[in-house]
Amino acid sequence: MRAFDPEVFDAVWSAIEPLLPIRKIHHPLGCHRRRASDRECFKVMLVRLVTGCSWEDAERLCGGVVSDTTVRARRDEWVRAKVFDKIVRQAIFGYDRIIGLDLSEVSLDGSLHKSPCGGEGTGKNPTDRGKLGWKWSIVVDRAGIPIGWVTDAANRNDSVLLEGTLDDAESRGLLGDIETLWLDRGYDSKITRERLAERHLDDAVIAKRRKPGDKSGIKRQPMGMRWPVERTNSWLSNYGQMRRNTDRKTMHRVAQLCLVVVLLITAKLIDWRNRWMPDLSPIR
Repeated sequence: MRAFDPEVFDAVWSAIEPLLPIRKIHHPLGCHRRRASDRECFKVMLVRLVTGCSWEDAERLCGGVVSDTTVRARRDEWVRAKVFDKIVRQAIFGYDRIIGLDLSEVSLDGSLHKSPCGGEGTGKNPTDRGKLGWKWSIVVDRAGIPIGWVTDAANRNDSVLLEGTLDDAESRGLLGDIETLWLDRGYDSKITRERLAERHLDDAVIAKRRKPGDKSGIKRQPMGMRWPVERTNSWLSNYGQMRRNTDRKTMHRVAQLCLVVVLLITAKLIDWRNRWMPDLSPIR
């Protein structure tokens, strides 16, 4: 897992550290206990994200340097300060500046996963015997780099999340540069085409839905450029907390998704820097 690569970890941490909120001490005598290291807290967050284990297990795997309660409090502090939103924005625009986003062929799709603890933004997963789950809808460039996403309950239809996903890409100023958008047959509807027209995405390729009562059999359709988003969903699903999320609040899931995107882009940038080296390891 590239997230545990020291080079990836150090690069991500060096970008996150300047964004952390400055702690204000109100006690007249200062602090009675030394504050736990932000870096150690981030390490516990990363171990839990990658392995999908509990907070207590992540604490033990990191040597018990910082308690799980402290790490959760620190995570909430960073979420309130929008640290994860800021770092993912830096990562996307850094990638665009160094390598360049290829928005000539953009694909969008959703991915459903387990969420056994329930909470906000969860619902019955129709692909998992009605068990609780969550999903993300994501839009990626030709190379599979995420440029917009949104999360919701597993029982929400992909087409319902289309608008929010495109709006998230628009918030980064990237929607207007999209040339062709590829969608699967789950988006084949009149309202989808209306939403695309409102955003001037007229050049959209949508797989045709099979009409009810059609007895002509299943018609195989070329996948086109829909596969990059499927590959990106596979990359994201490599993380334990993405496959089986145990958080109960939407803001925590979104923060985890942002961090996974940052790790993915960081590994991509390191691979690009080392692209002429013979012992280059592939992106995972």
